[in-house]
Amino acid sequence: MAKRAVKAPADLNYEQAFQELEAVVRQLEEGEGSLEEALALFERGQLLAARCSELLQVAELKLQELTAEGDGTPRAFDREEEG
Repeated sequence: MAKRAVKAPADLNYEQAFQELEAVVRQLEEGEGSLEEALALFERGQLLAARCSELLQVAELKLQELTAEGDGTPRAFDREEEG
């Protein structure tokens, strides 16, 4: 079976990084393979988790910018404005 090219975490979007992180966790939970393989998986998982966290922080900042008033205070949403 040919191995697929492994992208650097920085080249992955959130969905790709999270999906791969889930696969890494499953592999580690299965506990098969050598110690070296487990350590490599753990290291990859740490990098993927950091990428996911980074992308979530960027998204949170963008949401804060989009929902802030001109003076930087959060915009209050009134349920009656929605209708």
